[in-house]
Amino acid sequence: MSAPARPSLRPSSPGIPEGTRDVLPPEWGHREALRARLAATFSAWGYRGVEVPALEFASSAHPQDALAFKLIDSGGQVLALRSEFTTAVGRLARTRFPAGPFPLRLQYAGRLWLRALTSELGRLREFNQSGVELIGVESARADAELLHLADAALRDVGVDAQLEVGYPGFVDAVLEDAGLHGRAREELHLAIDRKSGADVDVLSRRDGLTADVTRTLHALTDLYGGPEVLDTAGRMAQGMRARAAVAHLRDVAAQVRQPLLFDLGVSRRYDYYTGVTFRAYSPGLNQPVLGGGRYALDGGLPGAGFAIGLERLARAAAPTLPAEPEVVLALDLEGARTARDQGLSAELAWTDDLAALRAYSRERGIDRWITGTTWQEVEA
Repeated sequence: MSAPARPSLRPSSPGIPEGTRDVLPPEWGHREALRARLAATFSAWGYRGVEVPALEFASSAHPQDALAFKLIDSGGQVLALRSEFTTAVGRLARTRFPAGPFPLRLQYAGRLWLRALTSELGRLREFNQSGVELIGVESARADAELLHLADAALRDVGVDAQLEVGYPGFVDAVLEDAGLHGRAREELHLAIDRKSGADVDVLSRRDGLTADVTRTLHALTDLYGGPEVLDTAGRMAQGMRARAAVAHLRDVAAQVRQPLLFDLGVSRRYDYYTGVTFRAYSPGLNQPVLGGGRYALDGGLPGAGFAIGLERLARAAAPTLPAEPEVVLALDLEGARTARDQGLSAELAWTDDLAALRAYSRERGIDRWITGTTWQEVEA
């Protein structure tokens, strides 16, 4: 039996585009086993499976429009390869389930493509995700459900991960309360998200911000840790939006059993996310294996969900995946059935040439043959 290998996320095969990779056995089997386990967990929580097209109409309003692969069909229509699932599943929810029933719980799995070599859950231009969307409800209880499900899904595939929770709108609310608008506000969002105190100082001097405001901005970059972070954020919150964000986070935290870390300096895509965001980090990986948050679909329908990158998950889960079953060579159908009934993987002999079968077995790493119910060791 062989232990599962940690897949490399770097493409190494010649003759294929940069950012893509061949997937070989046993990695393919491990990845598909993970996909099946995730689907089973999501189903147990009431999330029904859907499939959306890999080809979409290109749109400048799409959140990944600038990074999408685009092509023109024979009729002149500009199309795009699917670059993220939330928009596509949201379109499906609006058109296929216009009247619900809500909440609508959906799960998906499939490939995504991006022109750039970076994505939220993979350093590839072609990669796989599984995920869920909870559509039509907006509450602390709904957010807590997704955090519980994220933790359960990772545990069910043997991955121990730490959930980190953010709220990009909190940063925006504090900046608004400080009287910051336009370009200055946007650039400070980026600096705070990078946790760059040096950039905060440069921007503060450029825009003539007071010392008190500059101290507040630095405090935002340090809002990381356990529940005590919510106390600090509560003292910083001046306006209604900021106070509401902290109150919501307290409500969510009270309903989640596992320990949470909070990163209230997270400010990425603050104009897309409408509430809580979260990521899950596994020891040994410097990028999240899971990411998600709350958003609003076209028309204002609330939604929230998360996605798991299967390539990255396979790396995190490799030490806990079971070894592959022993592979044997069956010289007849009865032998193949006997071996498979014992939980082994049986390949069928394709010839009576024993020399050819021995040579193949040595190269394939097969140590035993079976005929009917009789076993024999492969000669060296």
